Amino acid sequence: MNKLANIREHYHKGTLSRSELHNNPFEQFNSWMDDAIKAQCNMPTAVTLATVGKDGMPNCRIVLLKEVCDGGFVFFTNYNSEKGLELKNNMAALNFFWPELERQVRIRGIVEKVSSKKSDEYFQSRPRESQLGAWASNQSEVVENYDELLRNYSRLELKYKDDIIPRPVHWGGYIVKALSIEFWQGRDNRMHDRFQYNFENEHWNIRQLAP
Repeated sequence: MNKLANIREHYHKGTLSRSELHNNPFEQFNSWMDDAIKAQCNMPTAVTLATVGKDGMPNCRIVLLKEVCDGGFVFFTNYNSEKGLELKNNMAALNFFWPELERQVRIRGIVEKVSSKKSDEYFQSRPRESQLGAWASNQSEVVENYDELLRNYSRLELKYKDDIIPRPVHWGGYIVKALSIEFWQGRDNRMHDRFQYNFENEHWNIRQLAP
């Protein structure tokens, strides 16, 4: 038998009941994020971002959550990248997985750009090296070799040596405004706990799903 098929996990680190849930999914998410940070989960803010291209093919990659606000989840990227172009469809899904806690959060929603002010503020909070990287790399475009990227970086490093680095107009934030948020807690015998919040008629409804 394929050795991968023999890799199994036994989930036993927690349970989740309806009585434990916050009525607001963002309060529930913040509680679980706090747990993930306290448990020293590896990269707790890392989240899989799923989009769909013009050809109808799904695509996914890891981004970093930077804020939870205004009914949504905020991250930053290059607007001209593959993900940026696919986000023009205004729909996306997010998936957090914290294996140390045997927990998962799945989110689906509508995508909007955050304000220029918010993007400016976050950009200026980044390490200078990351600011230069946002200018030096035309994300997702083909490069001849890595040296080309290094030359771009060095040129920009010299250009902005004594200056504040402005935010590139092609770089900024998105917010995924959630319409559906599911909380998953692993359980023994694959009888996992799953609760889904759906935004319907201007309020959140909660239902339990079969594992």
